[in-house]
Amino acid sequence: MGHDVISPLLLALAVVLAAAAAGGWLAERIRQPSVLGELVLGIVIGNLALLGIHGGFVEEMKSNAQLHALADIGVIVLLFDVGLESTLRDMLRVGRSALLVAVLGVVTPFALGWAAGAWLLPDRPAPVHVFLGAVLTATSVGITARVLRDLGKSDADEGRIILGAAVIDDVLGLAILAVVSALIAAADHGAVLSFAGVAWIAGKALLFLVLAIALGSLIVPRLLRPISRWRYPGTLLTSGLVLCFALSYAAAAVGLAPIVGAFAAGLLIEPALLASFEETRRGQTLRSMLRPISTILVPVFFVRTGMMVDLRSFADPAIVGIAGILIVIAWVGKQACMLGVLQRGVNRLAVGIGMVPRGEVGLIFANVGAGLTLGGERVVTPALYAAVVIMVIVTTLITPPLLAWSFSRSKSRQTEARPAAPHSSA
Repeated sequence: MGHDVISPLLLALAVVLAAAAAGGWLAERIRQPSVLGELVLGIVIGNLALLGIHGGFVEEMKSNAQLHALADIGVIVLLFDVGLESTLRDMLRVGRSALLVAVLGVVTPFALGWAAGAWLLPDRPAPVHVFLGAVLTATSVGITARVLRDLGKSDADEGRIILGAAVIDDVLGLAILAVVSALIAAADHGAVLSFAGVAWIAGKALLFLVLAIALGSLIVPRLLRPISRWRYPGTLLTSGLVLCFALSYAAAAVGLAPIVGAFAAGLLIEPALLASFEETRRGQTLRSMLRPISTILVPVFFVRTGMMVDLRSFADPAIVGIAGILIVIAWVGKQACMLGVLQRGVNRLAVGIGMVPRGEVGLIFANVGAGLTLGGERVVTPALYAAVVIMVIVTTLITPPLLAWSFSRSKSRQTEARPAAPHSSA
């Protein structure tokens, strides 16, 4: 029996990891984030039948529960890694501009997406429209951070505002995701959440983060410091993953998405806490030690996500039309972020563009919706899922070149505005 479970998983992993490596390499060759290549190769594998390659293996991969579980763990590791990119000090230092940019970048696309859902899908229940708005609130911290780093703008005012806002955006987006998921779960059981119930769920998401961080800031150092004296190989990585999985479980236990706990765990681990570990003294970091694990597990999520896209739905003009409208809303909704920049001399257009890519965060939200049901039907149907994936791909593709253009445009304007140096007479 064990052989029957493991054998299909082994073959599925071989195919998925090979596709992820090939897709990531091809994407980076054309100066695009590797996640796009992984997603596209997943779409190709999931639609081999359209190329005349038939067989039940692809369908078995799509329904493989073990592969699904590994993909879910990959998402948890990904959000843990995103949390490690930031510190509590960074969160507190981002300033009013980052906070306003984040709030506008969540509220505007959420409202526009909700309205578009009601207009485009009038036959679907209201919670579906709300969830569509929630999907559009996402901003990919990882993709934006990578683009800014490649442009050498991570330390610029625009870069600090974008990255700070993207982190806050994720926190607000996760809270909205928790609320909307609970609304849909209640509606599926014939119940209606009151305003107090909605407020409690939203407050619970934020309260969990606050308590996890506040208590963790007191408890985690007391745990890590004595553990660091063990001098046992792998202690640093093991300690980090224990905290990640424990808080992910705690988040799920209180009715939140496990990724909320994983993100909180990443925020808790400050670089100063890791200085006493032997691995740190040898020049290793927790993120560098985590990289081999994330290299294996995270691409499983993206490739599997691509496999769930049915390209036959693209032949439906209605789906392509929905995707086009979602792309416009995704763009316009994040451009409202420009209004939140308070400092003078900051490239507001760059800030708006930097908040556009949905990337892995948008896919995470879409996958949550694909797992929710309402009246026996998935909240995010295969057709709507395909439209959302198109939106994610396009917003992720257009951001790197447009962000580079916005910075070069700003630089050229500054050069033109700079007065010419006076000629000195001989």
